[in-house]
Amino acid sequence: MLAIMTHVDFYILADDQPRERERLACRLAEKVYKLGHRLYIHTTGPAHTQLLDELLWTFRAGSFVPHALDAGEAAPVHIGHDSDNPVPADVLINLGAEVPLFFSQYERVAEIVDQDPAVRQAGRSRYRFYRDRGYTLKTHKIRG
Repeated sequence: MLAIMTHVDFYILADDQPRERERLACRLAEKVYKLGHRLYIHTTGPAHTQLLDELLWTFRAGSFVPHALDAGEAAPVHIGHDSDNPVPADVLINLGAEVPLFFSQYERVAEIVDQDPAVRQAGRSRYRFYRDRGYTLKTHKIRG
């Protein structure tokens, strides 16, 4: 059986407005959910996980993205920050500063980078990590 290599998409935001990375993560989550795929959103920690939980209910009027924080719950979208216990899914949205050790178990990885200097630097480091290992990379520039 031939293994399929993970595809990595970098979404580059034009600015560094607060919570724009998280709002884009919510829009991507909605798209992935509507396409019938399972998704895991990897956050930086408990407070960030809670923020994404709240944003998925409020990021857009009329949106509905069924999600769970507990990996044991049945939901198409999971949010978490535990690097030792990733949730099985088709797509990973990584909002962490580092490449998660488990990233290669996903068919697709979405990395969201804004213009904040620290976020950009971490994003460049992740880009080099994937590129140096031969992963297929695409960059999408997102305007306001």
